[in-house]
Amino acid sequence: MTSAPSSPNPPKAAVPTALETDQEPHAVTAQAPEIKRYNRRRWVWLLVGLLVLTALGYYFIPFVVRAFTTISTDDAYVNGHVTFVAPRVAGKVLEVLVDDNYRVKKGELLVRIDPEPFQVQVALKRAAVAVAAGDLVAAESQARGLEALARSQRWKIQTASEMVNNQIALLKARVAVLRTKEATVQRARSDFERAQKLVMSGAVSREDFDLRQQDIRVAEASITQAQEEIFQVRASLGLAPQPEAGKALTDVPPDLDQTYSEVRTALAQLLQTSAQLGRPLRSVDATPKQVLEEFLRLDKEGNIDRIFSEMIPNVPAVIQAKAKLAEARHDLEQAELNLRYCEVRSDIDGTVTRRNVNPGNFVQVGQQLMAIRSLTEIWIDANFKETQLADLRIGQRAKIEVDTYGSRKEFEGRITGFTMGTGQTLALLPPQNATGNFVKIVQRLPVRIELTNYDPDITTLFVGLSVTPYVYCREPLAGPNAGKVLQPFAPVPHDPKEPKP
Repeated sequence: MTSAPSSPNPPKAAVPTALETDQEPHAVTAQAPEIKRYNRRRWVWLLVGLLVLTALGYYFIPFVVRAFTTISTDDAYVNGHVTFVAPRVAGKVLEVLVDDNYRVKKGELLVRIDPEPFQVQVALKRAAVAVAAGDLVAAESQARGLEALARSQRWKIQTASEMVNNQIALLKARVAVLRTKEATVQRARSDFERAQKLVMSGAVSREDFDLRQQDIRVAEASITQAQEEIFQVRASLGLAPQPEAGKALTDVPPDLDQTYSEVRTALAQLLQTSAQLGRPLRSVDATPKQVLEEFLRLDKEGNIDRIFSEMIPNVPAVIQAKAKLAEARHDLEQAELNLRYCEVRSDIDGTVTRRNVNPGNFVQVGQQLMAIRSLTEIWIDANFKETQLADLRIGQRAKIEVDTYGSRKEFEGRITGFTMGTGQTLALLPPQNATGNFVKIVQRLPVRIELTNYDPDITTLFVGLSVTPYVYCREPLAGPNAGKVLQPFAPVPHDPKEPKP
């Protein structure tokens, strides 16, 4: 085995050329900045990605959370109370002190109506009050006169009754005198009979006989006189001059002092006066004793003076005069009210809108002059779909976004009630589904959301602005009537208030 012959000149190592020796250092130095720029861009993109994720998380996560925890609708708007200003009296407008968009407070003067016609009416009503007051004084004076008359008639009854008793006593005395006269006649007759027997014998003179005969005539005449006097007394007592057969001359009814004509006349006069005094007693068939007992029962203690003093205010004429005076005073108060109504003032705090009155206009009672929108008594009417109502209750918290302010400003509120009917049923012309042309559509029910901590001076909400409410249906309920659908009964008083006297 033989080896290959070796070359006399061994091969030299590869020596880099000049071009290769020039390019290799530049390539090494160029790759380092490129790697650094790549790493920098990577960190920049990573930072941008983190910022984008953070921004998306900041804006998107609350949106997702709100979407799963709230119920919202874009069919909602701001609503509020409106008060229409109308005059309560008719007249010519002298001055209008406000214009549209003016803010006014409760009680501020808005319109002034010509007060002169009402001032004249006030003067007339004051004169009518003075006349009615005079009539009342006259009626009270007349009542006091009737009181004095009733007192006198009461004593007149007693006097008439006493007179009857005196006449009865006089009747008895006259009967006694008659009996005396009869005894005298009887004696005179006896003396005459004795003298008649003795005159023939001469024991008695003719002269004495004539005297005895004359005594009889005188005694008989005195009897006739006594009888006539008795008949006169009986007639004055309202009795028959001669009693019935079998009855004595002194026989009179036991209640003659109650049935005597003068007693009955005085009683009738007292009843008439008591009726004029407003205290009608029994009819004229009652006896004076019964009437007086009934009259005394008007007071617990039977005090006549107190009875008459309490009777004066209840006299019909006095009551009528008082009623006329009260009517005149009420007319005066109404006239003064009409005079005050010449100044039309604001009933609420708010902003003036729809002014349609100018100085010189003649306005009627109830004519709309302008409207005042309240700035504080406003709320949100949100028309939720019927498919959203199952989870809505009174007391749920809500956030409201107003299109005017966007997401820069959110308002707080709570549900306070549900309208008892959807929009279609409350429309002026509700749909007639019974015609057979029914097409089912999703109904909307107005839900009332009251604003909490709302200050119109800081951020003003105008009636009619579109809003988007978000109701948090997963949170605990709070506030009055929380958890209910129907509101409680309104706190309306059941007993009517008494009018002012």
